[in-house]
Amino acid sequence: MSLGIVFLSEVFGTAMLTLLGCGVVANVALRGTKGNSGGFLMVTWGWGIAVFSGVFVAAKSGAHLNPAVTLGLLVNGKAEYAPEVPVTVASTLTYFGGELLGAALGAAFCWLAYKQHFDAEPEAASKLAVFSTGPAIRSTPWNLVTEIIGTFVLVFVILTFGGTPSGLGPLAVALLVVGIGVSLGGPTGYAINPARDLGPRIAHALLPIKGKGSSDWGYSWIPVVGPLVGGSLGGIVAKIAPIIVVAAS
Repeated sequence: MSLGIVFLSEVFGTAMLTLLGCGVVANVALRGTKGNSGGFLMVTWGWGIAVFSGVFVAAKSGAHLNPAVTLGLLVNGKAEYAPEVPVTVASTLTYFGGELLGAALGAAFCWLAYKQHFDAEPEAASKLAVFSTGPAIRSTPWNLVTEIIGTFVLVFVILTFGGTPSGLGPLAVALLVVGIGVSLGGPTGYAINPARDLGPRIAHALLPIKGKGSSDWGYSWIPVVGPLVGGSLGGIVAKIAPIIVVAAS
């Protein structure tokens, strides 16, 4: 498979992910929407369905949709990221680039869909929440720990059972994301994906959003570094866990 196909697959899949994921947050957070104040459970299920849709769209490339998943596969020692896509520096960067661009584009289309509600919303924090995550209690080390743990669960489960998100299956990955959200999403909003947070945050900074306020760049590194660390740990543990089990038996 050509890297151009991989790139487009990840762009479209990750764009679908953030269009629907950011969209459910907009529906809950912005003034005057039909889903206003729908609650965190509505958000977690919306993100699960967003992942379900994105995995289907990007199935050809393995549907990583997430640099932490790509990195997890890399450190796990996989020979291929998807069928006929060998693990190389070029393919790794292709995945990263497609994921980041797709995430930004999906968030931009979400803004277009909710343009009037963004204009009507007086709170800058509610507008930013549509695009990116933020902590319930701001504490750099603990926020980082939360993102590491949540992403570890995501990547470890995917690698243990499926090899890639498309290998695990769209429904299984969707339910996994819902499970992480309802169980571990309370402290930070569970980015568990550097592209999902950074791409939309860049879109928030660039788009002409009325009264948008700060993009909170001071926090922005946590939902990037935390998931990359968690994804790496997930990849490493998924590789050594079977060895430990065999040795113990």
